[in-house]
Amino acid sequence: MANLYWIPKAWLIPLLPALAFPFIAFITRKARGLSALTAILAIGVSLVISLGVLWEVIAHGITMDNPVEYSTVWLQIPQLLKIEAGLLIDPLSAVMLLVVTLVAFLVEIYSIGYMEDDPGFSVFFAYLSLFGASMLGLVLANNYFMIYFFWELVGLCSYLLIGFWYHRAEAARAGFKAFVVNRLADFGFLLGFFFLFIIFHTFNFRELAAAIPAYHNVGLLTVAALLVFTGPIGKSAQFPLHVWLPDAMEGPTPVSALIHAATMVAAGVYLLARAYVLFASLPNVMLVVAYVGGFTAIFAATIAIAQRDIKRILAYSTISQLGYMVMAMGVGSMTAGIFHLTTHAFFKALLFLAAGSVIHALHEQDIFRMGGLYKDMKVTTVTFIIGALALAGIPPFAGFWSKDEILAAAYHNGFLGLYILGTLVAFLTAFYMFRLIFITFFGERRAGLHGHESPPVMTIPLGILALLSIFAGFVGTPFTARGFSTFVYYAAPHEVEPDYMVMALSTLVALAGIALAWWLYGRPSDLPERLKESYRWAYNLLWNKFYIDEFYLWIYRRIFWGLAEAFHWHDRHVVDGLWDGVGDVTRASGQKLRYLQTGNLQTYALVFFTAVVVIALWMAGMGGMIR
Repeated sequence: MANLYWIPKAWLIPLLPALAFPFIAFITRKARGLSALTAILAIGVSLVISLGVLWEVIAHGITMDNPVEYSTVWLQIPQLLKIEAGLLIDPLSAVMLLVVTLVAFLVEIYSIGYMEDDPGFSVFFAYLSLFGASMLGLVLANNYFMIYFFWELVGLCSYLLIGFWYHRAEAARAGFKAFVVNRLADFGFLLGFFFLFIIFHTFNFRELAAAIPAYHNVGLLTVAALLVFTGPIGKSAQFPLHVWLPDAMEGPTPVSALIHAATMVAAGVYLLARAYVLFASLPNVMLVVAYVGGFTAIFAATIAIAQRDIKRILAYSTISQLGYMVMAMGVGSMTAGIFHLTTHAFFKALLFLAAGSVIHALHEQDIFRMGGLYKDMKVTTVTFIIGALALAGIPPFAGFWSKDEILAAAYHNGFLGLYILGTLVAFLTAFYMFRLIFITFFGERRAGLHGHESPPVMTIPLGILALLSIFAGFVGTPFTARGFSTFVYYAAPHEVEPDYMVMALSTLVALAGIALAWWLYGRPSDLPERLKESYRWAYNLLWNKFYIDEFYLWIYRRIFWGLAEAFHWHDRHVVDGLWDGVGDVTRASGQKLRYLQTGNLQTYALVFFTAVVVIALWMAGMGGMIR
């Protein structure tokens, strides 16, 4: 396509932060300011190029059906294998590039203040750069093999950043847990796209999109699709592989913001969208996707209402909102899923960074040990409330438009049960977020609590994200001509029709959730404690996250550890025992035979003479027998 300037330079978007990683690690590591500047400049230039790419995609009419692709053969075995290195530029990748670079840019600026006193300051910025580069490479990949390479690199970076404070046992365990859980999921993903390669002899997304609809072996394609889906189940923390994400809170808060908003967990939903033709061609697989997402949304939302740690509440909120996105994909609206991914990136980054501002001031994460922070932290309070309103889906904030599109898609596509479930999740979301707000910012001030506002390097990113949390949703409202649904779509662009019933009901249940939170936590009352005592079993179930972690630990200790012990015994006593026995026999034989080697010349002469006599007698005897 002629007259393109920015799109041919898209390869620089992941390359610049990738180059910043070794530069910081090996050259500027001891110069803290220069390390931060290098990381921020790299992602900042990537942001500028991403804006240029998005502009050209819009200006030149590049669509989901007519993307721009650049590729070269990286590895080829004639008649057997061809692996490309390439870029795929379309509205989906253009939107994701902007989201990732913008959120990463703001998070890195914020990190200057948050990590100011940390001895690993430069290393942290090096890891952030590699993390951003990995996600950007994943977004631009034009084939499964390339996306898997960056997929695993994202996993490595998450391990490094979640366990960044590895001297703390909890952080080290959390990084290990995230790594192991995602490796299980990624193995399924690997098998899935190799199944596709065996069937279609290509990893390329466009070639697969052309070939899959004409393929008629539904059983084999279903197996491949379900295996590919295990990748997003792990990366986007869907049940039952959600357990790693709450523990990821052990990492620094800027890492939490980046993981929950624009990188790690976003990768799974992005893969569902990129491979949507595979899932859309298999209605039964779409049902699995829809119900996994819907169950995860309600499951995580119920857990969040009983948590006390400010970051864990937000973590379970992320799992729930990811469930919304996955459910949207399953009910047939890739547009709604990606739209919510986009708006969620802004208000969830805002919520985590605002929570980080609180933690930075108080060095405390238990909301019941906080209270009355509004007086000391007005900017943090206001921006946190804006993020919570967007997350709760209160109009006209960004989350209202994207969440309602998911609910409308479920309702109009015949998934009434999932629509009701999604509406209930909206109620719970509003309740647990404003429970957090009333306790933390407006509750009774705890004795000895001294809050203070964060420095501008932390509050300015909060302000920018707050504005995005208010206005970003307007690009996809049902009142916007040629909006988001005509830009990012599957099969054909479409205008979203306003459904006033869905809008009104979702708003009412969200307001009801806020009202209930105020009734229980916004005024002096012992009702929450009395309810907790009356329904102790339910509270314990939610507080302990339905005992899923304990169940997995039991399986690990009783089954996997038992199998490992059995294999260890077999290795030591059967395999090693067999060959140890051979060695013992050889050694014993040597012990006996060594007496023949005395080193005495007379003994050797006697043996030699005896042997000659025995041979002569034997030959004489044989001669007599012959005669």
